[in-house]
Amino acid sequence: MAGTRVTLPDVAARAGVSLGSASRALHGTGASPAMVERVRAAAAELGYQPDATGRSLRMRKTFQIAFAVADIGNPVYVEMMTAIQSVVAERGYRLVVASTGGSPQSTAELVAGLAAGLVDGLILSPLRTSPELGQQLTSSGMPVVVIGRTGESTLDTVTTDSAGGIGQAVDHLLALGHRRIAFLNGPLDTTPGEARQRGFDAAAPAMAAVGAQAVECRVAADFTVAAGLEAARALLDEHPGRIDALVAANDLLAVGAIKAAVERGLSVPGDLAVTGMDDTELAGVFQPSLTSVSLRSSERGRAAATLLLERLADPGRAATTVTVAPTLISRESSSTLTDEEVAR
Repeated sequence: MAGTRVTLPDVAARAGVSLGSASRALHGTGASPAMVERVRAAAAELGYQPDATGRSLRMRKTFQIAFAVADIGNPVYVEMMTAIQSVVAERGYRLVVASTGGSPQSTAELVAGLAAGLVDGLILSPLRTSPELGQQLTSSGMPVVVIGRTGESTLDTVTTDSAGGIGQAVDHLLALGHRRIAFLNGPLDTTPGEARQRGFDAAAPAMAAVGAQAVECRVAADFTVAAGLEAARALLDEHPGRIDALVAANDLLAVGAIKAAVERGLSVPGDLAVTGMDDTELAGVFQPSLTSVSLRSSERGRAAATLLLERLADPGRAATTVTVAPTLISRESSSTLTDEEVAR
């Protein structure tokens, strides 16, 4: 139909269905998979482009969903974003990504702006939280899903046990015979920093039971490679030869720690075993490959997107919490053994 604008009635006629059926199929609501496939094939064949502006005005919706994070360059958030995008796009939504920089004030300002009608819903993964933020999210009138914790039981939430994940890393190192373990964390005033410190503290009885000791808990300025490098340099220089394993609170800190170790002529894992957390793509391609606790970022992103779509479809339903369990992935930075071999 070159030269003329293809309309929804054209698509319906080509697919041999009613106008209502064509609309439902393209919007992903109330149509069978066979109907959806048939109508979308007709739309693709004709080169149909929906009128997003008109649709938004008619339905009083933007067909946009926001994903707000502290740092859009962090590979954890990139994995979440990719997963969220794949889910919401299937339902005709565009994903808008915003960076808060981790500041509570900028997060609050972003929420206030979005609640003015810029998007239909928000998925938020806050680095720092507060009762005030939780109350603002609850009272915003905007469908919200939080990846993490705010303390508000009325919000849909996707959580993971990162404290337990740190415990898994410590248990892994103890099983390999390491007895002088240091912990490299990010800022303690953040949600992940607090949880991961709590996890390392909770591992004290397991370490004491085998005669191991926590050499030091060092706090880096941020959850970045550069901050990890700086903090690990100081840690290793202050405890020369005293640390045989290091648990890092995320993969970026772990990479910085490995670089600091190599600078000092230490082999990884021969002289210093290192574990990270998040199991980002970086963990598998870095040399040596990084043992890391997977918090299943993609799974958390998909769960959050699904919860938000359910909330949009049913605003009155009860709040739901989805919890994703951590799993340690053993690689070269701690041992060449697999988890099964370590267990034996």
